[in-house]
Amino acid sequence: MRNNRNIVHMDLDTFFVSCERHTDSSLNGKPILIGGTSDRGVVASCSYEARKFGIHSAMPMRMAKQLCPEAIVLRGNSSVYTKFSNAVTDVIKESVPLYEKTSIDEFYIDLTGMDKFFGCHKLASELRQKIIRETGLPISFGLSLNKTVSKIATGEAKPNNEIRILSGDEKPFLAPLSVKKIPMVGNVTYKTLCDLGVKRIQTVQEMPMELMHKVLGKNGLMIWKKANGIDNSPVIQYHERKSISTERTFGQDTTDVTKLKGMVVAMAENLAYQLRRGHKLTACVTFKIRYSDFQTYTQQQRIPYSAMDHMLIPVVLDLFKKLYHRRLLVRLIGVKFSHLVEGGHQVNLFEDNEMHLNLTSAMDKMRERYGDRAVMSAAGMEAKTISRWNPFNGEPPPLLANRRR
Repeated sequence: MRNNRNIVHMDLDTFFVSCERHTDSSLNGKPILIGGTSDRGVVASCSYEARKFGIHSAMPMRMAKQLCPEAIVLRGNSSVYTKFSNAVTDVIKESVPLYEKTSIDEFYIDLTGMDKFFGCHKLASELRQKIIRETGLPISFGLSLNKTVSKIATGEAKPNNEIRILSGDEKPFLAPLSVKKIPMVGNVTYKTLCDLGVKRIQTVQEMPMELMHKVLGKNGLMIWKKANGIDNSPVIQYHERKSISTERTFGQDTTDVTKLKGMVVAMAENLAYQLRRGHKLTACVTFKIRYSDFQTYTQQQRIPYSAMDHMLIPVVLDLFKKLYHRRLLVRLIGVKFSHLVEGGHQVNLFEDNEMHLNLTSAMDKMRERYGDRAVMSAAGMEAKTISRWNPFNGEPPPLLANRRR
């Protein structure tokens, strides 16, 4: 049965750039960089014209602008991207029996069995054309019998094209490609493989599975299977979000403890509001700090399920105090709430009181009506740019009338 599967991987080409060009046609054909506009920012997305200069996502913006001084730099608009993503999702949802949305611009579709009625390749091609027609966005896809091969095929199909890998052709298709094309092979793993003289997928195919396991452990086994076109993972329609997080890289490294604590409070307060906004509770708090020498430390703490400021902020501050023991300049801090479950706040008989609950409810109502930074803790008032779109339904954050858009 697994040899009869038909799995499509669809990926919107340079999604953020395509959205910006759909809104402003004067950007067509020009090198575009989207991301943090300061020198400390990074490239979130770039056009194919910019990639010709060696630019790629996650590259420091300063380096990207040096490589391509004539590039147009845009900050980006998450709410616009969300609307386009939802429009594509709606087209897919009404056209196929089973799909999995793995990111804002990436989808897996299970068409197994549909070949009896329509022809899977024809159905996928028609769906791609429908998405292009109704949204105006370029999109590519790969079709094969599993997720791994389809995802790699999509990468080979870009830009704005499609590839079908017939059953039995998986290994020949993969063989000449770089091992870096295999999902889950990052820079560190790629360097390890290169040190072994392994640069092409064909070399992995010819290696004994036991050797890959000896060198890379369980990851080695997974890489060997993927290199041989083996992947039985199913297309799962719904993934419940298990964590939310936020990070801040400072424009200048700092040792200002008051500033750091204020930012920590603001970040924890905003994430707690997002939990309540999404009717979620967290059972694990994580704090992250990165110093100017790029040494990074994280620590987490399990807590009773909660989404209340007075329960979460003290935990985050305590983790900050435990990790901030070096008198070095701080480059980045981050907060994450994980182990999320659906539900409302469960009253703690020993620590909660009516004042806490009423205060939180009143503050949330003011935020929904006047903006997510309309009311906040005094300690976090200096952190004026902490805000985010709803991580659970994709809605943009409530905006103050005078906020810079």
